[in-house]
Formats: sequence, structure tokens, C-alpha cells
Amino acid sequence: MIDIDSYKCGFVAIIGKPNVGKSTLMNHLIGQKLSIISPKPQTTRQNLKGILSDDKKQIIFVDTPGFLKSRYELHDRMLDYIRNSLRDSDLIVFITDANKFPTDYDRELLEELRKVRLPKIALLNKIDLIDKEIVAEKVARLKDDFDTVIPISALHGEYTGDLADTFAEMLPFSPPLYDPENLSDLPMRFFAQEMIREKIFLNFDDEIPYATAVLIDRYNETDEKVEIDASIWIERDSQKPIIIGKGGQKIKKVRISAQRDLKKFVGKPVKMELFVKIKKNWRKKTSSLNELGFKNYRKK
Repeated sequence: MIDIDSYKCGFVAIIGKPNVGKSTLMNHLIGQKLSIISPKPQTTRQNLKGILSDDKKQIIFVDTPGFLKSRYELHDRMLDYIRNSLRDSDLIVFITDANKFPTDYDRELLEELRKVRLPKIALLNKIDLIDKEIVAEKVARLKDDFDTVIPISALHGEYTGDLADTFAEMLPFSPPLYDPENLSDLPMRFFAQEMIREKIFLNFDDEIPYATAVLIDRYNETDEKVEIDASIWIERDSQKPIIIGKGGQKIKKVRISAQRDLKKFVGKPVKMELFVKIKKNWRKKTSSLNELGFKNYRKK
């Protein structure tokens, strides 16, 4: 039974440079893999909301793209997702790699965060990789800029048990904003797209993961099964044989592994067809980014 008068609810933006464990943290706290994960930076390209609900609180986590230096309009839009989250959230959670802090990216992002008049928590992640004395030193360096500094290991779940309650203490009193049964506010075709993209990040190296995008052309779900047609966009003719592979083996591997993960996610059989399309310079083109569903916060 929910006591509306004491219920806490709000948005928590998870901010940090690429590949510091933002998606791993959100997935761990929610108990469900919503954000895709790979060892490569810039895996997350758009904000993804993950919703944690119980009888005392509802926390809407916003997993943001990693803070980066812009080279394309795609990067501009990724940075806009971050800045929009800083404006619209109730609590900012800054996560950084304890082993590498402070990097130039950390310093630049901290400058941005100092302008934000919201409660802020810093999480020093990957503390299992460094000595306790170094952890204490880095906690001290962050204390002046944050309400709380907490050392954690998101991958191993160390010191993360009480994080949700700590976050809730800093959220406003409010009834739940979403159905407590929901884990996200995004449609299934978004998760299908992301699962395909994750497999590309995991199975290809160099520029290929960054030069590809995925567009769901058809998503049809019945009580018995899900059918998906998806296009993998690439930028150059020379990338097509790399994606397809000898005898179609590479793209088949992507399809089968994405199909398997989506089946687990939706709880029913999935039939997926993938097509490779050349979209030159899609990362630089407004029309292409709009077609892929990237929000344009600068549009008047």
C-alpha cells in the first residue's frame, strides 16, 4: 500500500565520461538489462529511462551518453541529451572511474556540473581495481563539489545495495509518475534496435561500430511471436563486406545473438531479418539523425 504523503519520486540523471559504468549501474539497480553494454566507449547514444518502483519510492533513472568532444552532428545531439538531463532532473549522479580520475573529460564535466543548482552525488566506480588509500584520496578531492561521495563497484555490485534509498532521500515528495509495473517508457522497437547495435559493438572493431546505426523498419508483435525487419546503416561501400562477412557469417552472428537476447526480453519467439544500407555521412546529416529518432533540442 502506497502512502502518497511520504512517497518519493523523481528523475535521477546518471552522468559521466564514456565507458565508466553508467549503464552497468542502472541495469544493476533496476535488476534488468535495459541499457546495452560493451567494452567500447560511446555505446550509449540516447537517453534511456529505467524505472525502479516500490511501495516507498519511484526512481526514474536517466542513463545518458558519455560526455565527449564533438566531431559530428551525432555527437552534438548526444551532448544535448546530457545537457537536457541536467536541466530536467531532480538529482545528478556523477560516476567516474576511480582508477583514472581525474581525466580531462572529468574536469570538463565537473565544470558543467558546478553550474547546476541541484543535489549531486558522486560515485567512484571500479574501486576493486585500486588501493583503499588511493580511493580515500579521490573521495577527498570530490567532497567539495558533491553532497555525498560514495565508492562502489557497479560491475560486482559492491557497496550498491543502499544506493537507491540514498538517491530517494534527495528526491521530492511526489506520487509515482509512471505505472509501477513499467521498467521504462520506451517502446519495444527501441530495445530491439539497441540489442542489434550492441551486437555490432561486440563483434566488430575499429571504426565499424561507430559508423553504423540501426533503424527498425518493421516491428510486428502478436501473442505468439515477434517479427522484425531492421536496416543496418553504414557510411561507405567498403564497410558493407565487413558487416556481412564471408558467406554472410558476420551479419548472421549479429542476427542470431540479437534475436536470442530479444527472445529473453519479450518472452516469446523472435524472427529477425537484417538488411545493410549505405547512408553516406549519416552522422553529419540532420535528416538522417531525425529519421533515426535522435531528438533535436536546438530546433526552434
